[in-house]
Amino acid sequence: MLRVLIERGGLFAIPFAIWIVWAVWARRAGRPMGATPWPWLFAAGALLFGLSLMAGAIFRRDNRGETYVPAQTLASGQVIPGRFEKRAPPARMAERP
Repeated sequence: MLRVLIERGGLFAIPFAIWIVWAVWARRAGRPMGATPWPWLFAAGALLFGLSLMAGAIFRRDNRGETYVPAQTLASGQVIPGRFEKRAPPARMAERP
């Protein structure tokens, strides 16, 4: 979960980082600088954050038809990680004559 938060925080920070790089370059070039566009930077970061949430919901693998098998520890100390396995199809009832 921490990895997801760091990735989404990085996406939110991209517009701020781009603006900072541009501002440093413009100051060195002698260009006049206006005020920092905080609302626009925040909106652009929020847009990237929201798009990442939508992309995650659309492209994430679905495991509703699978059963979770928890991690196991063998007597030798080896750990078998948890995983999802396909469910066996339900047994059909015999048809009545």
